[in-house]
Amino acid sequence: MDILAWIVLGLLAGAIAKAIDPQARGGGLVSTILLGIIGAFVGGSLGVFLQTGHLTLAATSLSITGIGVAVIGAIIAVFVWNLLTRQTSI
Repeated sequence: MDILAWIVLGLLAGAIAKAIDPQARGGGLVSTILLGIIGAFVGGSLGVFLQTGHLTLAATSLSITGIGVAVIGAIIAVFVWNLLTRQTSI
């Protein structure tokens, strides 16, 4: 997939994930695109793992199902990020 398709996929998936998940706030256009691209890798890798049982770095394509998988991956990535950066008060 060429760079323009990655940017479009990242923008679409990141914007949808930020609209769905209230924890995914802040950031601008670049962070939205990066969130969508990370979601494409997380979702694609999870999809390959569920189908084959092997963990492989994979990404989705620019299609309706690919965007859906990337959105799910982006929501998972935001959830994990929030778990890692959660601050506790004493």
